[in-house]
Amino acid sequence: QVKQATNQIVMNCADIDIITASYAPEGDEEVHATGFNYQNEDEKVTLSFPSTLQKGTGTLKIDFVGELNDKMKGFYRSKYTTPTGDTRYAAVTQFEATDARRAFPCWDEPAIKATFDISLVVPKDRVALSNMNVVDRKPYPDDENLVEVKFARTPIMSTYLVAFVVGEYDFVEARSLDGVLVRVYTPVGKAEQGKFALEVAAKTLPFYKDYFNVPYPLPKIDLIAIADFAAGAMENWGLVTYRETALLIDPKNSCSSSRQWVALVVGHELAHQWFGNLVTMEWWTHLWLNEGFASWIEYLCVDHCFPEYDIWTQFVSADYTRAQELDALDNSHPIEVSVGHPSEVDEIFDAISYSKGASVIRMLHDYIGDEDFRKGMNLYLTKFQQKNAATEDLWDSLEKASGKPIAAVMNTWTKQMGFPLIYVEAEQQEDDKVLKLVQKKFCASGPYTGEDFPMWMVPISICTSDDPTSAKMQILMDKPELTLVLKDTKPDQWVKLNLGTVGFYRTQYSPDMLESLIPAIKDLSLPPVDRLGLQNDLFSLARAGIISTVEVLKVMEAFVNEPNYTVWSDLSCNLGILSTLLSHTDFYEEIQVFVKDVFSPIGERLGWDPKPGEGHLDALLRGLVLGKLGKAGHKATLEEARRRFKDHVEGKHILSADLRSPVYVTILKHGDSTTLDTMLKLHKQADMQEEKNRIERVLGAISQPELIQKVLTFALSEEVRPQDTVSVIGGVAGGSKQGRKAAWKFVRDNWEELYNRYQGGFLISRLIKLTVDGFANDKMAAEVKAFFESHPAPSAERTVQQCCENI
Repeated sequence: QVKQATNQIVMNCADIDIITASYAPEGDEEVHATGFNYQNEDEKVTLSFPSTLQKGTGTLKIDFVGELNDKMKGFYRSKYTTPTGDTRYAAVTQFEATDARRAFPCWDEPAIKATFDISLVVPKDRVALSNMNVVDRKPYPDDENLVEVKFARTPIMSTYLVAFVVGEYDFVEARSLDGVLVRVYTPVGKAEQGKFALEVAAKTLPFYKDYFNVPYPLPKIDLIAIADFAAGAMENWGLVTYRETALLIDPKNSCSSSRQWVALVVGHELAHQWFGNLVTMEWWTHLWLNEGFASWIEYLCVDHCFPEYDIWTQFVSADYTRAQELDALDNSHPIEVSVGHPSEVDEIFDAISYSKGASVIRMLHDYIGDEDFRKGMNLYLTKFQQKNAATEDLWDSLEKASGKPIAAVMNTWTKQMGFPLIYVEAEQQEDDKVLKLVQKKFCASGPYTGEDFPMWMVPISICTSDDPTSAKMQILMDKPELTLVLKDTKPDQWVKLNLGTVGFYRTQYSPDMLESLIPAIKDLSLPPVDRLGLQNDLFSLARAGIISTVEVLKVMEAFVNEPNYTVWSDLSCNLGILSTLLSHTDFYEEIQVFVKDVFSPIGERLGWDPKPGEGHLDALLRGLVLGKLGKAGHKATLEEARRRFKDHVEGKHILSADLRSPVYVTILKHGDSTTLDTMLKLHKQADMQEEKNRIERVLGAISQPELIQKVLTFALSEEVRPQDTVSVIGGVAGGSKQGRKAAWKFVRDNWEELYNRYQGGFLISRLIKLTVDGFANDKMAAEVKAFFESHPAPSAERTVQQCCENI
């Protein structure tokens, strides 16, 4: 549509050569463009016409040549090996955030929606897929080996969700209860491995339809595993692309954590079909809404499909605490970031957008209640379907549905960075307890001393030993200090804030309040998620220098009877951070002994082999505990791991998938060059990407300097897929003190190659974070800062600042 007379058309275009362009006004002669002026910096092209194009509608035709690149973005080629060992290529797309313009000239912004009619001309023995179903397939006139595949017209949608894939695939299919055709495409010969994801997808579509009360809008949905893929997955409408490890499950060779990961990623991408695809964010500033929402609801969906996963407790350890760790830094950023240039989009695909976003939505859902939340969601999706919306529009719909001041509360969480620390003390007055609460910003560097006083509107729930699972009082704290009276609360009763660890804040109890909670950890009367939240708060208060680490380690002794996987997982993480810190001191050996003391009782209780009646969480816990003991050099664990590894390699007794990581890491940590060679051989023989990744992640545990070098060289070899190099280098950096130094030197020495490979994507940020996060002195912070001043990486600028602050 020409809105006002002009002789120029400006559109997005990158790495594309235009041959001819013309504009034909409706019912008039076409006019050929006479000039193409590329603004490469801005990824735009200006088409100039010899005469003025008048107001009205018309057709723009462009004949162009583009490049099938190797950068995992735009329209790119993905390398794979056939079952007979030949190397071949598939052609696939990844357009989010701003790479549709690498495939065809377009207006590549989320708010500029259109319908798409797509045809692909492809070799006739290849599978061709796009967002919609195939409506016609006919021989291509100029070449009998090619066919032209035509797809149905899409609904009105954004460019970043357009997708096409051409390659060799097998598939499994099912119909969901509401009649949608679901297919999972796998590498040839691996259709079997698509069944788990297919089951999850077929269950999930009706769940969302019911939850949102809006039907899935397309006739079909395909989920497809792509060999070279930068992200975990991408929610293209009707054709969702995945890394192989986020989609394929082999009943014999996949571990429990992989099944869980696949279930979560499938739940996440399918949620986007409504939230993101049907209703799309107005601009990238609101990316968090898209991602935070999908990152929250994926858990709701997995909880519906697999209640035995206890997935909400895992949410706290995986998302909530991770977000708090990043958000306590001065170099964090608000959830809502104003985005100007496209290069700024990449760096907001981080733990703040995803994990903090998901955490504040979980808090909001809890504050509103499920029924009104669903009403509000339905209002929002129906009002804005096939359109674009901003964060305020969602608050508006939820406010209408619930009658609560949603915007006022939520703005304090999305428009300012950080979160509060709530200090609480109690005074007994006859049969009542009087609580005094004070909120201040929580900072990783210690008590907040800023001039201004940031304030949050905090939904606070309080429970007592009377009933640890339900709130005795719920209140919205909207000022810096608050005094509350808990009626009928006897002196011997404990009081706990933040029931269910839902509120996005940390709590610091007065010494006597904390003292009274310790028996409730020991006898498990405090629910798992609250035991987890309590110790996580204490660890982070100690890291910020607000309380003593000694106090925290004493509280840890109360966890002797802990049965819960997620609580152990979080404890283990915190001990890991402490252990990394102590690797810079003379106390590294002592902390290893401490770790062995903490983990050996639970290790003995669990043993090596699954007992009858055990489930998903027991398998996860066993892997965690044995890996922790083995790495720390626990003698019995090390001997058993070596024995089982030998049997595994000789084919006498194959290790169960859940035991592989802990065994591999143990034998490598205490292994030599023969061990490393054996592992590399297992890597080469592995047919499944999951097994290759499992090995890649642990290779860095090896401790001899020359073997560390060998692993780093391996990271950049042809044996490792481009997107996985990052985790090999990260594994070396996290494996040992020597590894940390070597990995950082390796990244600097190979910077050009690594930067070219990942530039302008979030993998570059991940690489930097994994490599330098374990350092702990000023000299290193200065060295990191100086390196990136002379080797700028615009999309990772904030990551570099966060890392330096962390160091």
